[in-house]
Amino acid sequence: MKEKLKVILENASKEIKACRKPGEIESSRVKYLGKKGELTALLRGMGSLSPDERPIMGNLVNSAKEEIEALLKAQKERVMVFQKERRLKEEEIDITIPGIRFPRGKKHPLTKTLEEIKSIFLGLGFSMIEGPEVELAYYNFTALNIPEDHPARDVQDTFYINDDIVLRTHTSPDEPRVMEKTKPPIRVIIPGRVYRADDVDATHSPVFHQIEGLVVDEGITLGDLKGTFDLFVKKLYGEHMETKFRPSHFPFTEPSAEIDATCFVCNGKGCRVCKDTGWIELSGAGMTHPKVLERCGIDTSKYSGFAFGMGLDRLTMLKYGIEDMRLLFENDIRFLSQF
Repeated sequence: MKEKLKVILENASKEIKACRKPGEIESSRVKYLGKKGELTALLRGMGSLSPDERPIMGNLVNSAKEEIEALLKAQKERVMVFQKERRLKEEEIDITIPGIRFPRGKKHPLTKTLEEIKSIFLGLGFSMIEGPEVELAYYNFTALNIPEDHPARDVQDTFYINDDIVLRTHTSPDEPRVMEKTKPPIRVIIPGRVYRADDVDATHSPVFHQIEGLVVDEGITLGDLKGTFDLFVKKLYGEHMETKFRPSHFPFTEPSAEIDATCFVCNGKGCRVCKDTGWIELSGAGMTHPKVLERCGIDTSKYSGFAFGMGLDRLTMLKYGIEDMRLLFENDIRFLSQF
């Protein structure tokens, strides 16, 4: 039995020292010290020994068990150190190798133009507000002097949710909202997304963006509108730009005008873009209609105001020379990366 014990110790020592993984160490432990292990089987066979031999053999087996346990513990520690060194070597980073440059996103041209416009008007003392895109028909139409029989309420032109609720067709509904809650002086710009039942083409979309402006104070005249817009256009497009007013009609302004600016392509000489006129339309504007002011509780004998509305998409297209509005919404990275 002593010879057998010696062989078990020799084999266990070789096998344990050859282990390179925690799983291999556990297998060796089970093989020699488990319930059906070789050392356990040797202990069970001690019944065949004489009473004098049993204590001696028992001590030898226990010593062998302790030796195997010590071998297992030592090898486990060596394997952990080995695995740590191997992992550090495998995960070693060469800091001299150039890093991988990931592409960085850029601001959308609509966002860039809007931020520039905000900066201009905030510098002029305006504040900015935002309103709901799902709007009451009262604010979208009635409060702006657009009665129920007005063509602008035609279901072919507007997305109706029900008779009283629409997707706003302009950001103008926020003008009466502001005037109802705020006493003059008022100077606000109102950017936002708007909706109309338009077919998609190079210059139209059922979803687009507008920027509305409103000023209400004592002694406001058409000259204030002209001066404000002149300054805005020069800041956005360059000091060489000029503006002109053309008579027009809007239910919520009186008098009303379309505002044109010098063609940014030909600088007023005439080209295909401006149809040889030298001018490009930028905005609709006018003096706020007295009925709109009075409906909002503003004394028209003391206060007057002006308003204007611009298409952010059109301003962006003009600024960057974009000929098709659909490019602004298609999310083509090849197009957007140019900006």
